[in-house]
Amino acid sequence: MISFYPGPSKVYPEIPGYVQEAYKQGLLSANHRSAEFIFISSTAISLLKEKLHVPEGYTVFFTSSATECWEIISQSLVKNMSFHVYNGAFGEKWFQYAQKLQPNAKALSFDLNEALPEKILVPAHAELIALTHNETSNGTALTQEEIAAVKNTYPDKLLAVDATSSMAGVALDFKSADVWFASVQKCFGLPAGLAVMICSPLALEKAAQIGERRHYNSLLYMQEMMQKWQTTYTPNVLNIYLLMRVLQNRPDISVTENTLVSRYQAWMKLFGELNYADLLVDNKEVRSKTVIPFRAEQLVIDQLRTESKKVGLVLGNGYGTWKENSLRIANFPAIADGEIEKLVDFLKSFSL
Repeated sequence: MISFYPGPSKVYPEIPGYVQEAYKQGLLSANHRSAEFIFISSTAISLLKEKLHVPEGYTVFFTSSATECWEIISQSLVKNMSFHVYNGAFGEKWFQYAQKLQPNAKALSFDLNEALPEKILVPAHAELIALTHNETSNGTALTQEEIAAVKNTYPDKLLAVDATSSMAGVALDFKSADVWFASVQKCFGLPAGLAVMICSPLALEKAAQIGERRHYNSLLYMQEMMQKWQTTYTPNVLNIYLLMRVLQNRPDISVTENTLVSRYQAWMKLFGELNYADLLVDNKEVRSKTVIPFRAEQLVIDQLRTESKKVGLVLGNGYGTWKENSLRIANFPAIADGEIEKLVDFLKSFSL
């Protein structure tokens, strides 16, 4: 089966070989305080900074998932209030989760086809603004200019960005925010069970001011351990090794982005030609380059889901409000050109 599900999605074809390497080297049993792990951790982080252009002075952490990053942010970087701006299910879930830890959290929602509001009135007591760069549920995305504008308007507040469906797929201006995070089962082309969180010096200064040390994943503990290239807990050593190996053999993010943008344009052309489906997002200015949802009658959606599996293709189900009448296609780097051609041929030849 070829998976076009937008997470967990298709992994790079080299992954089985890398797993065998790790097994033969004894890394599946490696102690996470050992010299072997420190080498893997430091090398993976150095490569990530190099290939993704992470600024000097920013710190990379390993966590179990993007959801854990939500928790760390509310615990360690917010004392009174976070302010969440979203237009989809995952941005809303982040807000709802933050409310459980910080009941004063507030939010502003905007429409699927709207750009990020130009004038966001953030409460004075909010210490952190939360944005979702690429909304997996509905295939929308913010521009780098929009993110930078929020930070420029509120330079005294931390800005945290969920980039789960875009990091390692498109180039990000990390200087425009203080916290970025992403799970690896999407554009990184890796199995689920690992996430990276990237923090600016300002974010770590804020953590020090708050001084929160009540949890195993308190950011101050994480920072102390990462100074030794280690984690506070027993991490997913295999996935960190796989991250290192994948990054060793991937091009600069600018090359990857160009490939995905070219593929995105081809997808846009295809959906302009199909007579049974339309793109879910009407406003082309807010469309994601990495998650492409399309809508159709429920009968068509059901038939597409069934028939695609018969030819070895797995399409992503719709999510939330659009669950019944849409499907999503992952436009992620690990998916090969030939696999895309197979899906394109299927969609072109499909009929009820």
